[in-house]
Amino acid sequence: MKEKTISTNFLFVAGLIVLAAATRFIPHPPNFAPIAGVALFGAAYFKNKWAAFVLPAVVMLVTDAVLGFHSALPFVYLGFGLIVAIGFLLRGKISVGRVAGASLAGSGVFFVVSNFGVWIATGYYPLTFEGLLTCYAMAIPFLHNTVVGDLVYTGALFGAYELAKAKAPQLRLQRVES
Repeated sequence: MKEKTISTNFLFVAGLIVLAAATRFIPHPPNFAPIAGVALFGAAYFKNKWAAFVLPAVVMLVTDAVLGFHSALPFVYLGFGLIVAIGFLLRGKISVGRVAGASLAGSGVFFVVSNFGVWIATGYYPLTFEGLLTCYAMAIPFLHNTVVGDLVYTGALFGAYELAKAKAPQLRLQRVES
């Protein structure tokens, strides 16, 4: 029976993700969070597509267990799942422009899906078209932090990995075994 070993590449990527996830516990502006960056990064680099979906979900579950759960969370998780799908488009095509574009697309998708969840699941707004529009309008002030946070964390994760690959030849694998 062949024994499976954990590669240096996997450990480095997992370490970056754990470090990013830990930032959910330090004071930060609302919606300035690492999960979209983790979702894009995992989708771009993990060989196993399921690992790319599971990783942000596990990070969210573990951190939400400490930070708290709410009724719109299924939509939040769906939003991150869709961001993973966007991240698959980056596989083998990593560039600053593509990563920034994927990050912005992810921010937009997350805004639409998560705020739809706020409208449908929380009771904060009437379940009418006007209530939906009000919900989206009330969420606009948070969109700035989402976009900036997504760009910062996505840039940090991809940038750190690319820099590390340039400095450490053993990390130059195209996709990480998981």
